[in-house]
Amino acid sequence: MNEFLTHYAFLIVPIIKIVILVFLVLTVDAYLTWLERKVIAHIQTRWGPYRVGPHGLLQPLADGVKFIFKEDPMPAGVDKIAYFLAPFLTLMLALTSLAVIPFGPQRFTVWGYETHVGIADVNISLLVLFAITALAVYGVALAGWASNNKYSLLGGLRSSAQMISYELALTLSVVGVVLVAGDFSLRGIIEHQENGNLGLLGWNLFGFSKNGGGFTQIIGFICFFTAAIAETNRVPFDLPEAESELVAGFHTEYASMKFAMFFIAEYTSMITVSCLCTILFFGGWLSPFPLSWTFTQFLPSVLLIPFGLWIIYDGIRYETIFGRVLLPGIGTALLALGGALLAYPAINGYIQGPFWFLAKVFVFLFVYIWMRGTLPRFRYDQLMTFGWKFLLPVSIANVVLTSVAILIWGKH
Repeated sequence: MNEFLTHYAFLIVPIIKIVILVFLVLTVDAYLTWLERKVIAHIQTRWGPYRVGPHGLLQPLADGVKFIFKEDPMPAGVDKIAYFLAPFLTLMLALTSLAVIPFGPQRFTVWGYETHVGIADVNISLLVLFAITALAVYGVALAGWASNNKYSLLGGLRSSAQMISYELALTLSVVGVVLVAGDFSLRGIIEHQENGNLGLLGWNLFGFSKNGGGFTQIIGFICFFTAAIAETNRVPFDLPEAESELVAGFHTEYASMKFAMFFIAEYTSMITVSCLCTILFFGGWLSPFPLSWTFTQFLPSVLLIPFGLWIIYDGIRYETIFGRVLLPGIGTALLALGGALLAYPAINGYIQGPFWFLAKVFVFLFVYIWMRGTLPRFRYDQLMTFGWKFLLPVSIANVVLTSVAILIWGKH
């Protein structure tokens, strides 16, 4: 058995990592819906999900069961092949885009096969990622066209026009990062931002590179994040859906799991964009603190302890018996995990990268949700005008300024 595993480790290990990543991403997607409903509810002075499990924590499970058993009608006159293909294509492309994301710096050996925290380590991973995400619009356009519904068709056409408006600005906004790093590899871009003496000042957002020749990419970040919001069809750029104008837009005629696939793809795209913002502009898995501040290595474990205590306290005073049992159990587990990390400091070195990476990703996901609860939707013509007349020129200006800075100060 060991000989078989060693011989085929190059195939078995990636498959195991793919299964784990898909499971984790789908779970995170489910609880992103819960978090979004909770945050927006608090913004609007409501409770949000509260009935199914303590604080509504089992609501995503209930929603999943509902989608599985819900009636799945199909309108007359649809193009059946395209109608069924669209949600699968959209979800497949969204999940595939995560394959080239590096989640941590560690490399480890399994059955004699050296691997890393991620699926594929490609030296042109940024180009591969852009190529995959650029195809995502086809799923939306195909769904709108195949549904034989005017509202859906308008949503699909809006998505196509929206892509044309932001795609150039999205690509040009990261050219400055590529010029500074001199690398198309996402791992290489992160490693370029490592500056042990300055911490977060070495990130591309601030531009104090360890090799010199850096230039702040705050303009590129603003352009990239704005265009990326449009790419994921989120507020204030959710024009392909626009429920107040198009009922539900491109997915008006979809129900059950096919309807859910579009939303899973949307939340997965949010995760991908958040990962890209973290990698390109915010140092990826790098800590914001200088390496000389060794005490910050214990921050992940120290944070778990008060968080666990708060959950235990909340569970003890919860109004249902289920909550009084489940919440203290979760809090105790977090408390024990934090204590174990403090008792074995060597473990902290392995979790530093993934901890900082996921913490930054969570911040961007929260900003996504925050914007949905606060910003109004742009008009169709306003988005196109904004993309062509503002984002594109500013992105080009950022490339020019970065190029001039590199020529003046030198890259090395």
